[in-house]
Amino acid sequence: MKFTLYQVDAFTQKVFGGNPAAVCPLDQWIDDSLMQQIAAENNLSETAFFVPSGDHYEIRWFTPETEVDLCGHATLASAHVLFRHLGYGSSRIHFVSGHSGHLYVSMENDRIILDFPASRNEGAEIPGALARGLGKEPLELYRARDYMAVFNREEDVIAMRPDHSKLKDLDVLGIIVTAPGNECDFVSRFFAPAAGITEDPVTGSAHTMLVPYWSNRLGKKKLHALQVSERRGELFCEMKHNRVAIGGYARTYLTGQIEI
Repeated sequence: MKFTLYQVDAFTQKVFGGNPAAVCPLDQWIDDSLMQQIAAENNLSETAFFVPSGDHYEIRWFTPETEVDLCGHATLASAHVLFRHLGYGSSRIHFVSGHSGHLYVSMENDRIILDFPASRNEGAEIPGALARGLGKEPLELYRARDYMAVFNREEDVIAMRPDHSKLKDLDVLGIIVTAPGNECDFVSRFFAPAAGITEDPVTGSAHTMLVPYWSNRLGKKKLHALQVSERRGELFCEMKHNRVAIGGYARTYLTGQIEI
């Protein structure tokens, strides 16, 4: 079997920035175990697979260790592949996920805009393992799929050196840390050791939690965000009722072929 594979840097305007995702377009679904093996071989935070289905595309995402229910940067990368490499003719793509429902992606000039459901964030008590794992107790903690820990300053987030062995046992997929930004509305980082990802460079799905929180706190709908990992990523976000628009750029790094 042979499959085309793309590697795309998402949420960046230059190669070697943002978050690299693998994208594997399929004509029909292959075995789950094979998709998991391909994702493990790629060894990137996520590999996206999509299949055409009528007027939309079904989409799934795998880390090197497990399937996840939503991935923003790999969805943006998938849209980039459709727009730039596969001749998709419309300015709006409709993806359907078995876990996350209907997802929409549009192109505005060179910027790709994700339209995702907003998370319902609930306040949570701070587990001792979280504070020990992060090395600092947050001011506030919220929970949806992930934990979102809020800190005072951008410098707190940048300086964080988490103990992933402590974070791995928490009963969430990932841990978002966030604070007000010095030159943007807010900054964040994302750790998911339970999914085999110590730090994800830029995490679109985390912004389904981040944007509702910061929109409410700052009293504004449009937000400029930076994910301050080593690779860094820039996101242009907007709160739209019960959905979140998450915009960014993407650049193709690699086009190749898988042979199995």
